[in-house]
Amino acid sequence: MAGDGRVAALRLSSPRLELHATDPVFASQALAFFERNREHFAPWDPPTPEGFYTLRAQTERLTRGQQQFGAGEAYRYWLFLRDDPSQIVGQIHFSSVVRGAFHSALLGYGIDARVEGRGLMHEAVSAGIAEMFSPRVQLHRIQAAHLPENRRSATVLARIGFEREGLARKYLFINGAWRDHVINGLVNEALETLPS
Repeated sequence: MAGDGRVAALRLSSPRLELHATDPVFASQALAFFERNREHFAPWDPPTPEGFYTLRAQTERLTRGQQQFGAGEAYRYWLFLRDDPSQIVGQIHFSSVVRGAFHSALLGYGIDARVEGRGLMHEAVSAGIAEMFSPRVQLHRIQAAHLPENRRSATVLARIGFEREGLARKYLFINGAWRDHVINGLVNEALETLPS
């Protein structure tokens, strides 16, 4: 069972960031973000589909994402610096939302190479998780996976409270081969019963 239409906030804030729910109006900024960071993301992300680096593809992607957000099936937020909101500097997304007895999602994220190492991803993920665990969305569990050598991701997740749960062998196809990933989980301890 996918998302049940629970409405998440369209805008979140952290001390240095504004997080905006996915919207096709951000297509050109999203394209610029991905183009600017193509080499930066290559070692960590699955290959992009044909035509990904086009305005049309990004518009279609963001339109689908907006529909999924509204239906409670996935929640993607684009990150903007509060003191310079002219361009996207990152994204976080809670995908594969499953309700029923699960109430869970998968977490993914990416930060612009130019602002990496400043703690911005910690801020963004913390704000996103607060929303996902809020009475509006009521997720019970969030899972995040990272390559074993991705120390930055491991640090972000550990600081937030994710616990390492194990190693998934040949989990994703990245950079020309099937790669193992460390699986991490975070449980919403405040959600003691199954949401109605």
